Amino acid sequence: MSGKKETVLDLGKFIDKGVRVKLAGGREVTGTLKGFDQLLNLVLDECEEYLRDPEDPLKVTDQTRSLGLIVARGTSVMVVSGLDGMEEIANPFLQPEGEMAPLE
Repeated sequence: MSGKKETVLDLGKFIDKGVRVKLAGGREVTGTLKGFDQLLNLVLDECEEYLRDPEDPLKVTDQTRSLGLIVARGTSVMVVSGLDGMEEIANPFLQPEGEMAPLE
């Protein structure tokens, strides 16, 4: 075993590209990845935060607010995904209104 710690993620391929980051506590931001370190601290430029629905704080809306340049601490980073090739799909588990799921 080497004494050098390496991160599981290869974030180098996302440098100067758009990423979406989910943070602890449910906040979500998008921005251009400018830098990172082995602790997963991220530097994001032109960052925007997606606001939550006031009626349901678990839902994220399409409304955003501009944050500019931020540093996201690695301890709060939960998910990092590239914006290229990302699209929203319909929830395959969502039941139509009034219909109950069968019990097995």
